[in-house]
Amino acid sequence: MQLVAPALAAAAEATTPGDPSVPILPHLGEMIFGIVVFAALYFYVAKKIVPRLEKVYAERRAAIEGNVEKAERAQAEAQAALEEYKAQLADARGEANRIREEARQQGAAILVEMREQAQAEAERITTSARATIEAERTQATAQLRAEVGRLATDLASRIVGESLHDSARQSGVVDRFLTDLERSENAGVTSR
Repeated sequence: MQLVAPALAAAAEATTPGDPSVPILPHLGEMIFGIVVFAALYFYVAKKIVPRLEKVYAERRAAIEGNVEKAERAQAEAQAALEEYKAQLADARGEANRIREEARQQGAAILVEMREQAQAEAERITTSARATIEAERTQATAQLRAEVGRLATDLASRIVGESLHDSARQSGVVDRFLTDLERSENAGVTSR
C-alpha cells in the first residue's frame, strides 16, 4: 500500500484535465507493436499448436472410442461365453441326471436278478435238503425196522420160549408187527 499511494499521487499530478496525453491509452508505436506481436502469436498458435492439440485430442478420442468398442466386444464375448457355459452346464446336469437314472435302473435290474438268483439258490438248497432228509429218513427207518425187528424177535423168543431166529420167520413176524404199528399210527393221525 505504501508504494501504490505515492504512485497514484504522482499520476494525479502528472495528468491534468486538459492534458492531451491520457495515461490509459498507450502510444501508437506500442499499440502497433502489440497488435503485430498478438497477430504473430495468434497465427503461430493457430498453425502450430492448435493442430497438434486437435491431433492429440482426435488420437485420444479414437483411443477411447476404440477402447470402448473393445470393451463392448469383450463384454459381448464374455456374455456369449457365459451363455455357452450355462448351456454346457445345463447339458452336463442333464447328462448327470440321465446317467443317474440309468444307474438307478441298472441297480433295480441287478437287485431283481440277485433276488431271482437267491430264490433259485434257496429252492435248490431246499430241494437238496429235502432229498437228503428223505434219504436219511428212509435209511433211519430201515435201520430202525431192522433194530426193532431184532429186539421184537428177541423179546418174542424169550416170551414164547421158542427160537425165532430163523430169518424167514423172523422177517415175516417183523413185517407183520411193523405193518400193524404203522396202521395204528396212521389211524391215530387221521382221527386227530
